[in-house]
Amino acid sequence: MMTLLQVNEIETYIGQFHILQGVTFQVESGGITVLLGRNGAGKTTTLRSIMGLNPASKGEIRYKGERLDQLPTHLIARKGVGYVPEDQGIFADLTVGETMRIAMRGNSGEAAARLEWTMELFPDLRRFWNRKSGLLSGGQKQMLAISRAYVNDNELLLIDEPSKGLAPIMVEKLMEAIQQMKEKTTVLLVEQNFLMASRIGSAYYMMDEGRVVKAGTMDELRYDEETRRKYLGIA
Repeated sequence: MMTLLQVNEIETYIGQFHILQGVTFQVESGGITVLLGRNGAGKTTTLRSIMGLNPASKGEIRYKGERLDQLPTHLIARKGVGYVPEDQGIFADLTVGETMRIAMRGNSGEAAARLEWTMELFPDLRRFWNRKSGLLSGGQKQMLAISRAYVNDNELLLIDEPSKGLAPIMVEKLMEAIQQMKEKTTVLLVEQNFLMASRIGSAYYMMDEGRVVKAGTMDELRYDEETRRKYLGIA
């Protein structure tokens, strides 16, 4: 298994606040790596730092061996890193079809095949192809946001809190979709829903107060009640 992403001792400030204080972890290709921790631990800022939206002031971020931390966001995206933000980032006045066509970098056979695959994965998007995105349900917007990031040949997807605010049945659909996506791409996931994270994640990194404090396989964490209680507040 190849290391796709390496984050080494990054520090990030937002204004005067020192949010990330030496975060280090790596993401292996072909799996789902989960960043866990309470609200305010720095998980979202970590994803935003990888994308260059909150640039790291110290440390290195390497993707396939190449440094990302010195690049602007649009060039990071062109390297093959897709991002699904917590608020989904959907343009309400664009239709589903317009959103997907804008997201596609080209009309290659590969892009068309990925588009067709996402339509099979999320049939609601095909059904509402001509509907404005702002009129979709919360779950459908999340499907659209993930599909928009996936439709290009991105080897790495950063997905922030996909289950937030969704009904249990929609969470189940998202879990199934993300599990299928890992056959074609690698996922770095931020997720507060531990049940979801534990069912689909392969490796985890626990964050607390801007640092990674523990790491391991998700199988190990399922049986580590002390760590779950200390850092997540759950038994």
